[in-house]
Amino acid sequence: MKIALVAQHSTPVPAADGTTPAVGDDAQLVEMSRHLAGQGHQVTVYARRDGRSLPERAKLAPGVSVEYVGPADSSGDDSHLVKQIGAFSAPLHAAWGKDRPDVVHAVRWTSGLAALSAARDLQVPVVQSFDQLGVTERRHGLIPAGAGTERIRLEPAIGRTVSAVVAASSDEEADLTQLGIPRRAIRVVPVGIDTDEFTPEGPACERNGRQRLVTVADLAAEQDALITLLHALAKIPAAELVIAGGPAHEDLRGDLSYRRLIKLSDTLGLHGRLFFAGHLGRTALPPLLRSADLMVTINQHEATALTSIQAMACGTPVVASANGVHTDAVVDGTTGIIVEPRPPALLAQKIRALLAHPMQLEAFSVAATDRARSRYSWDRIAHETLAVYDTALAA
Repeated sequence: MKIALVAQHSTPVPAADGTTPAVGDDAQLVEMSRHLAGQGHQVTVYARRDGRSLPERAKLAPGVSVEYVGPADSSGDDSHLVKQIGAFSAPLHAAWGKDRPDVVHAVRWTSGLAALSAARDLQVPVVQSFDQLGVTERRHGLIPAGAGTERIRLEPAIGRTVSAVVAASSDEEADLTQLGIPRRAIRVVPVGIDTDEFTPEGPACERNGRQRLVTVADLAAEQDALITLLHALAKIPAAELVIAGGPAHEDLRGDLSYRRLIKLSDTLGLHGRLFFAGHLGRTALPPLLRSADLMVTINQHEATALTSIQAMACGTPVVASANGVHTDAVVDGTTGIIVEPRPPALLAQKIRALLAHPMQLEAFSVAATDRARSRYSWDRIAHETLAVYDTALAA
């Protein structure tokens, strides 16, 4: 099968040593492409030319090539991407007219517009992934009132026009049906992880004798959740908390969100029990996750449960808030627990109860590893994605 992956927002670049790009959307895109190709398919990624000196075409992995499309421009915000849809879709239409793909998979809404435009008279089925819907972001305050109206208006139209829609979670599936997209056209395929990299075996960060909680968070965007977690930590005297995220460790002192959290920790008497790791590269995250007794993530909204799944793959049970992606990923009472994070005293009570039962934690650890490997390996995610393509082709 010849697969065209359209990712107007992304610019994956082959690493010098041939490895996957370090983090973020580019890494997810390359891993998906690589595993689709690994099952015998030919994959071409159509990505944004972002202003760097890039060739027209490059090889990302065996069986995977990338074509950089459109004018050289470093801006990747939605408003700019919309203006560039015509310039992005025209080369796609020309390329597909000469060498027609069997299926097109568009990632995010502007890519969907470009893909539909390029494929409109070529009889090529288009599959759409939104990653995160505009209505969802607005509901959680991630889009200011009055902004994102074009996206919110167009996403339902895209979803009703394409052959199939891939949802990342059951919550996204519910939102899609609310937008009028037929449930029969929606398939839930979650995020994938590298189960060779995220595994219980391997080096772990040093411990200092305390029980360890770890969270991975954006210090600014998830400040409210971190404040709740610090108040809970104050009621778990035997534990320490390591927060990964934010700027690099050496730049933390200049970060306003970090300074606010440090001030609160001083007020709560957390000296010696709260540590900020700063931004961690891909290779640094597994050792930290392996060193933890629990991964705690209580943000009220996340597009994916990626770090929780990575923690589970490392054998670390998860304490997570009851949002959709985590209720999909964490089997409550088996691989961790689902909690209501407020009030902090109740959160602290539940964490203390888990830490007081090491045999239960060990059972959670085994179950978490098994679930992450069986449900979220890239081989399985690629297989499920191919099943969506087959459905689109049949339709």
